[in-house]
Amino acid sequence: MTTLTFFTFTEHKYWAFKMMGGGSRLVKNTKGLSFFKLLGTGKKGFSILPDWSEYAFLAVWESEDDAALFFKDSMFINEYKKRCSKIINYDLRCIKVNGTWDGKSPFTAMKLLTVSEDDQIGVITRASVKWHKLFRFWNYVPTSHQDLWDNPGLLFTKGIGDIPLLEMATFSLWKNQEAIIQFAYKNEHHKKAIALTKKYNWYSEELFARFVVKELRF
Repeated sequence: MTTLTFFTFTEHKYWAFKMMGGGSRLVKNTKGLSFFKLLGTGKKGFSILPDWSEYAFLAVWESEDDAALFFKDSMFINEYKKRCSKIINYDLRCIKVNGTWDGKSPFTAMKLLTVSEDDQIGVITRASVKWHKLFRFWNYVPTSHQDLWDNPGLLFTKGIGDIPLLEMATFSLWKNQEAIIQFAYKNEHHKKAIALTKKYNWYSEELFARFVVKELRF
């Protein structure tokens, strides 16, 4: 299973920033944790400007029990609970994945998982942008996201990433599977973005993963 946790800060922002570099030591030996990323976020959903008030923690677990124990009683989570103003935790079950992250395939699709019409769908897209493609890529971002913000099927979206400008991803939450299918395959700006990605070869690595959001824990 996968969890994606967002931490929001009104105070202790410098501490939160430092944890981007120092937080790994608190989680790297956690039982059942097979992959993790401490991530910054972008302003206004997906922006070149960082959001210093919000950070994310992406984790892949061997079992639900391992995840539950970590969120209940780990030093990492307890330190964040002391300082942040809000925590939102998404419980994600992968149903489709293509690509790699740092040369790894962190997510495994659960082929026997049934997706209902009412299930909310989470999507993670991640890419490493080539240095010499940065200007062209970021110049097109506003156009590619033009129809996203007003989409009635979109519930939430946020840019997340390892390194500003270069190593970034997005997480989006959709009302149901039909909503994301309509956007991904029928929206003209989105289809053009995919075509331009192939034409200009923007990325050195990319990943796309779709999840059923089984539970939203606060």
